Amino acid sequence: MTKKLFPALLSDQWLFLWLTIGVASALLSVGGRWDLPIAAWASVIFLLRFSRMSRPSVGLTLIWLVSVGTTLFWVWQMAVPTSATTLLAALVYGSIFTLPYVADRFAASKLSPTLALLLFPATQVTCEFIMGSFSPLGTAYGLHAFTQHDNLALLQITSLIGPYSIGFLIGLCATVVNDLWHQQFSRPRTRTIGAAYAALLVVLVIGGEIRLAYFPPASTTVRIAGISPSMAAEDAAQQVLGGNVVSDQAISRLDPEKKRVSFAIAIDEMLASTHKAAKTGAKIIVWSENAVRTLPADKPALLERAKQIASEENIHLLLAVKTYLPDAPYGRDQTQMIDPKGNVLWTYDKAHPIPGLETYTPGDGRVPVIDTPYGRIASVICYDADFPPTTRASADIMLVPGGDWPEMGRVHTEMASLRAIENGYALFRQDFNGMSAAYDHHGQLIAMQDTTGAGPHIFVTDVPNRGVATLTRLTGDAFAWACIFGIFGLIGLSLRRPKT
Repeated sequence: MTKKLFPALLSDQWLFLWLTIGVASALLSVGGRWDLPIAAWASVIFLLRFSRMSRPSVGLTLIWLVSVGTTLFWVWQMAVPTSATTLLAALVYGSIFTLPYVADRFAASKLSPTLALLLFPATQVTCEFIMGSFSPLGTAYGLHAFTQHDNLALLQITSLIGPYSIGFLIGLCATVVNDLWHQQFSRPRTRTIGAAYAALLVVLVIGGEIRLAYFPPASTTVRIAGISPSMAAEDAAQQVLGGNVVSDQAISRLDPEKKRVSFAIAIDEMLASTHKAAKTGAKIIVWSENAVRTLPADKPALLERAKQIASEENIHLLLAVKTYLPDAPYGRDQTQMIDPKGNVLWTYDKAHPIPGLETYTPGDGRVPVIDTPYGRIASVICYDADFPPTTRASADIMLVPGGDWPEMGRVHTEMASLRAIENGYALFRQDFNGMSAAYDHHGQLIAMQDTTGAGPHIFVTDVPNRGVATLTRLTGDAFAWACIFGIFGLIGLSLRRPKT
């Protein structure tokens, strides 16, 4: 049957070659530190070829193993702490992202040749969307758009139909190329479709280049400073607590006076750094995630000191504070915006604690947005930016306090830049132990600072203070939902038709 559906143009040795190229390319397109943009396109082309030319039981099993293996490779290269949760996530992600190959193998052959081209990319979008919107890991892994981070012209399409559009284009490329490959360019229909797809890519890239070149960000800017605590302050605070005390539960059980002495080290340093940052002319100052820690009884005193600085320096100050509680969940990860008059404009709780690593009670996910003389300012916290619906705010500037580790820092900050393109705002991410950066609404890098050194780190740059309205921000995930409904229609047709 396989030979009737897919002529035996290739020997088993060729099948092994296609699998090898597919695996090698997949390892270089996991959304990690060593990605190559072209590898994301190549991996899907060759893995789809291998899937179609193999017996379903063998081919799909190997595709599943590749999918699980590349997930584990991402975990390893990003130095994500390995636990039962991460291993389970790898199995789930591997299984989910095998589904496009399953759909192609069993349903595409029952569709007309043209409709069959759409099933694989639509299923790929559906998998990305489901995991990005409803899984606890968001788009931290599995989003094809991030693999194209260096291709800003192509990424501009995400401002129109969202981040999952890149996965659709890559999946459609795989089916079109495999269609041409299977027919050996012999049929006019396949050549016409191939030419149409190539023309579409050219139009999208040229359109993106035009947007980058002729629709620049606003010329008016505001100076923003980001601050992260020094490693020396962190080490000194840990020594006061008794050494390597890391869990929130363990810290909550320590003597309150010992905790006050420990927490005061970073608090004093961060407030002093805030004064220094204000002297650079910054009008908005952002602390990195959990830059300081405090007890509930001491929180008012911290706020009063911060209010005084905001008033003295005439700044908007975004505090990022971890408050330790006596009982579970033992901590709250919050930001609070203070205006130049000393008013607290918002208190925002992190909406998406990292599964297996953070035990905070999540916030409601309603992103705070305020009007200021420097545009409309919004903020989320670190991992929140990996959930596109959470960051869909009508703002000019998005502030993102972050906290990472060296292997994750640069990649995580670059991931956040996709939200700037999708929503039409500038994005400023202040990261602890990673990489701080600012991007305009095209996703173009304005400035970057490595925060893995000793510190303290004060990151200062001028950011455009007028964003643009994007179709993605207005319509949300309409394109992804269209793909989901399209799958139901295509599978419904396949159930009614014999194999073609």
